[in-house]
Amino acid sequence: MIIETLFLLIAGLLGGAVNSLAGGGSFIVFPALLAVGVPPVIANASNTYAALPGYASGAYGYWHAMVKYKDRLVLYTIMAAVFGYVGAELLLVVSDEQFGLVVPWLMAFAVLLFIFGNQINGFVAARSGGRRGMKLLGSGLLLLFLAGVCVYGGFFNAGLGILLLAFLATAGMSDIHAMNGLKLYVSAVVALVAVARFAFSGSIDWYHGSIALVGVVIGGYVAAKNAHRIPTQWIRYAVIVYGVFMTGYFFWGAYFS
Repeated sequence: MIIETLFLLIAGLLGGAVNSLAGGGSFIVFPALLAVGVPPVIANASNTYAALPGYASGAYGYWHAMVKYKDRLVLYTIMAAVFGYVGAELLLVVSDEQFGLVVPWLMAFAVLLFIFGNQINGFVAARSGGRRGMKLLGSGLLLLFLAGVCVYGGFFNAGLGILLLAFLATAGMSDIHAMNGLKLYVSAVVALVAVARFAFSGSIDWYHGSIALVGVVIGGYVAAKNAHRIPTQWIRYAVIVYGVFMTGYFFWGAYFS
């Protein structure tokens, strides 16, 4: 029990630090929860619970940059709450066996988003500058895009931030600080609604999830304070290598073992 607790705490510390420095902490925390015996669906729900404080505190930190876009907050809040709930509900109707088969594909998708996220966002931003994105796609398609992203976030947390940045670029935003703030704000709403639904259904492992949560909060804070000492690119490369390895491991376990 002590070794298990230390393992999850360390995973949380690393996950929180990685989130602060480069993103991708879910690639560490989610597999760690599985490794200590938490069933796949509950591990995914518990990972969302562990990530929630980081989203909320990050959004608060960016509030000054988000203020100029406060007219969007009501709509984004409603969309995140409604479709984040839909994603959480979808997670709860799949069995551990079914989710175990889906996890490798979700991990692969999230890792690809992590690797190519900057290129994706640059590509989207270059073709949707100013209000052109809104005119090109139309408000309805933009909302459909956001709805799909929020459903994904309620179902599986990893990679949500990159998808939200792509949405915000498509919506015509270019202020990266405001975009990061809105990304974290929408992520926090999605996670809050999902966690509430998971809690109501008894799908969160509070003990293991809370250990990871403590680690994530401490790791994120310490890393943020010392970010200038660590080359972000090194962390990014390490996360990519680890994410690819874990994806391969999940594919092997789901389809070949």
